[in-house]
Amino acid sequence: MLELLFPKTIDNTYRGQKVALWFFYLITTVWLWRSQHHMFAADGGAQSIATIPLDQWSAGASQTVVGIFALWGLSQLIIALLQLIVALRYKSLVPFMYLVLIVEQAGRLFVFNYKPVITAGTAPAGAAAVPLMIVVLVMFSLSIWQRKKTAS
Repeated sequence: MLELLFPKTIDNTYRGQKVALWFFYLITTVWLWRSQHHMFAADGGAQSIATIPLDQWSAGASQTVVGIFALWGLSQLIIALLQLIVALRYKSLVPFMYLVLIVEQAGRLFVFNYKPVITAGTAPAGAAAVPLMIVVLVMFSLSIWQRKKTAS
């Protein structure tokens, strides 16, 4: 299994189940969109998506949250660009990138449990955190489950 996570040769050969590769393409696309939205939306997605009540706060407090969301978007963009590079050129690293996503999702769940973000409604990231973690764990498992080789 370690050879699948940390291949000696990093190439464009994907050995896992195809569904995990297709889901990796989907999640890469979503992560790219999400990151740019946090960086460039006027509210950073804080109120329009995450339902943080910025309009009830002072201008300085709101601007601080928007700035933090933009910085968060930059971090997401870096991960998403790495995912894109893996998707286009280094598919042998797909299982490793799933491991990165698992660590990131687990970290989010941990942090949000101890430092909750107060919102006016249910933020999509909050509602999807546990289901997404389950799906990513399944896709990770499928990405390290090698396909049977066909006889030629």
